[in-house]
Amino acid sequence: MSASGGTRAVIAALLANVGIAVTKFVAFALTGSSSMLAEGIHSVADSGNQVLLLIGGKRSRRAPTVQHPFGYGRERYIYAFIVSIVLFSVGGLFALYEGVHKVRHPEPIDKWQWVPLAVLAIAITLESLSFRTAIGEANHLRRGAGWVAFIRHARAPELPVILLEDFGALIGLVFALFGVGLTLITDNGVWDGVGTLGIGALLVSIAIVLAIETKSLLIGEAATPDQVAAITDALDAAPGLDRVIHLRTMYLGPDDLLVAAKVATAAGSSATDIARAIDDAEARIRTAVPIARVIYIEPDIDRGLTAQ
Repeated sequence: MSASGGTRAVIAALLANVGIAVTKFVAFALTGSSSMLAEGIHSVADSGNQVLLLIGGKRSRRAPTVQHPFGYGRERYIYAFIVSIVLFSVGGLFALYEGVHKVRHPEPIDKWQWVPLAVLAIAITLESLSFRTAIGEANHLRRGAGWVAFIRHARAPELPVILLEDFGALIGLVFALFGVGLTLITDNGVWDGVGTLGIGALLVSIAIVLAIETKSLLIGEAATPDQVAAITDALDAAPGLDRVIHLRTMYLGPDDLLVAAKVATAAGSSATDIARAIDDAEARIRTAVPIARVIYIEPDIDRGLTAQ
């Protein structure tokens, strides 16, 4: 994923969520609706998450050091994992707590009754615009893959996080509209609590999905099958190298791929010939997969051919 595309989606989501949070808290202050409070906290959590993603993106661009020779690319994964924790604790658990409280102690919305509906309409519009921006950026990278596959296999965390947050925000607004609407129709505040519980369950579910996917990136994921095939073809095409004995790859960050390969060379090859073959192979790999920036190639005698 291009850094600019992810940053653009994050900034669009941040601006939308700040505006939405303000309107939701105003609605809560006027009406006392728990759905509005839960949605306000949800928007604050989302805004904080976008700030975290921006910080992670900036810190990941620091130059390698002696202590961190492979750079700081994985900072983007770390901050994305923190996002899942914030979404779970601040957004999800608070909404569940507030929902249980409102169901046990329901209060009708008996003042400024039109405000929550107006705020929800504004929020749905702003979230839809943010979601549209994230979808547009993701479409440049999906290359025909389904949305579930894109979120599961994307190596850059920003767009999957924003897509899930915006999707969750829109569904949460529907839950809030359900709770507030039924409360106004029936004059029974229990529905406001039910809507809040739905928002909490949704946020916890999204946070769990984000945590699972980001954990996999933190542990270290290999290159995609297409990238592995391209790297293998590049090695096979390099003059002086007979075959690939084994190949290992790992993402050091969304834009940095580590490639380690053991390759067979013909018996009797001189050190100069082997060095030239490895240099050529590295150039071919970088042409085929530009993000393969750290490459280690170990030559070995092709014992299978020697035995023949």
